[in-house]
Amino acid sequence: MPVTDPIADMLARVRNAVAVGHERVSMPSSKMKVGIAQILVDEGYIDRFEVSEDAHRRELELVLRYGDRRRPAIEGIKRISRPGHRVYRGAKQLPRVQGGLGVAVVSTSQGLLPDREARKRRLGGEVVCEVW
Repeated sequence: MPVTDPIADMLARVRNAVAVGHERVSMPSSKMKVGIAQILVDEGYIDRFEVSEDAHRRELELVLRYGDRRRPAIEGIKRISRPGHRVYRGAKQLPRVQGGLGVAVVSTSQGLLPDREARKRRLGGEVVCEVW
């Protein structure tokens, strides 16, 4: 069944997997999802991700990170820019998630970047999601 917003579907799968304490979560793969997963790895929210390919489709599997007493590294994850309401911000207007403790994923002309890196490079773009 086709999904109208694949990024929101990815974030919902991660949110649901974290809520019930799963170690891994899988979903159909795309370049955008792999880019978001790479930022989550770089920022320390997930351990790693793997892209597997079978005869018909590519699958993205995320290995979630948990701390002491199985407390998840991802406390919240939220879609900001949606297909019906795109949200673009300049470098100076990029949001600071949880006072700088979280990360906003920004789609820029130089690819997907965390908000800190986009600010440093003075790049604005579409604010895809926030993770804290």
